[in-house]
Amino acid sequence: MLRTDEILSTIQMLHAEHLDVRSVTLALNLEDCAAPNVDHLCKKVRQKIVARASRLVETCDRVGIKYGIPVINKRLAISPAATLLAGHGRAAAVSLARTLDEAAAECRVDFVGGFSALVQKGISAGDDVVINSLPEVLSQTRRVCASVNVASRRAGINMDAIHQIGHVILKIAAATAADRGFGCAKLVVFSNIPEDNPFMAGAFMGAGEPEATVNIGVSGPGVVCSALKRRIALGEKLTLGDLAEEIKITSFRVTRVGELIGREVARELGVAFGIVDLSLAPTPTVGDSVGEILKMLGIGRIGAPGSTAAVAMLNDAVKKGGLFASSSVGGLSGAFIPVSEDAALADAVAQGHLVLEKLEAMTSVCSVGLDMVIIPGDTPAETIAAIIADEMAIGVVNDKTTAVRIIPVPGARAGEVVDFGGLFGSSPVIDVRNAGASDAFVHFGGRIPAPLQSLKN
Repeated sequence: MLRTDEILSTIQMLHAEHLDVRSVTLALNLEDCAAPNVDHLCKKVRQKIVARASRLVETCDRVGIKYGIPVINKRLAISPAATLLAGHGRAAAVSLARTLDEAAAECRVDFVGGFSALVQKGISAGDDVVINSLPEVLSQTRRVCASVNVASRRAGINMDAIHQIGHVILKIAAATAADRGFGCAKLVVFSNIPEDNPFMAGAFMGAGEPEATVNIGVSGPGVVCSALKRRIALGEKLTLGDLAEEIKITSFRVTRVGELIGREVARELGVAFGIVDLSLAPTPTVGDSVGEILKMLGIGRIGAPGSTAAVAMLNDAVKKGGLFASSSVGGLSGAFIPVSEDAALADAVAQGHLVLEKLEAMTSVCSVGLDMVIIPGDTPAETIAAIIADEMAIGVVNDKTTAVRIIPVPGARAGEVVDFGGLFGSSPVIDVRNAGASDAFVHFGGRIPAPLQSLKN
């Protein structure tokens, strides 16, 4: 049982340290909206979203004010659009996306995720419609986010899908060139996609979930960093084990806050409470950075030897503290390292300390993958596909979620700073070495078989 006095004392202690509920995501199953006529389909989708989500924003605001903790983003996630679009074409996909965008605007939510396809073992007709419509969908809508799962521990890695997506990403960048390719920031390519993730752009409602559920994303890099500073300032002789314990205790407190708010929002909306995702998701605000935590752990230059070990320790401590605090931990849950959204990481790229290859190594132990990585606009589609394939291999072999959110900026060269503004931040364009050297590998296509550890039954 969550004790309100414990939560309130935690809030008071962590005041002004960037503790917030980063996202309240209402997940909705829209499979009953399927229809042979696209106009009928879109009408049913809009009616269901508005009926279910019209009170989401006001409820989150009211609960946030009650406990003194802001809910930064209010979002929607739907069951995969590919299911709804089976038997339809690209025009229907664009119509559905516009309907989702309009319904989200009417409900005043920030984003709606779930324009998704699950193609780890093969591409169905509905999946193909979703993937090929993404340049139009992501350029003609403001709030719609997409995800594609191309690999899993049980299925292996679908290289045909990855190759196709490499070309689609370049088309999205071209379609949103006026916004410096920003449409690509609304697409995540996954291995082992979680079905209850509240964070965009990868949120969707997976199979086996309730008709409607509330999932919470709690974030507190600034809180963790402040806790470490206070502990180090005491002048004690500390080990990394001591610092890991401090992170674990802080993660416990943050998770308790998130679960209290999530359960109350779900109760007021009359839907099931799902999970708390306790990921440390940074923002460009100074003091709210995973990179700054790594510096507190003794990594003077992010990307230097030891950076991967520090991320691994941070990720593990966050998970342990959260799991002790709640029996409803899910989603991604760990430490994010989105380059443009984290001022310290972006600075490490600018200084030349953090390169793409070291960033990839760090993703092997963080909770997501290559996130908000800005690359030159002339990077070949096959090279983008090979970068995705490398990240998918990390996820499949290690039985963890990995993801790629990569943005080729039209006309941009390595070293140029690109600023997306707001929570999406800014970063120098990261150099992609050996571009074109993987073309033959990607062109083989087919499916990389699942690893031996997939045979667990």
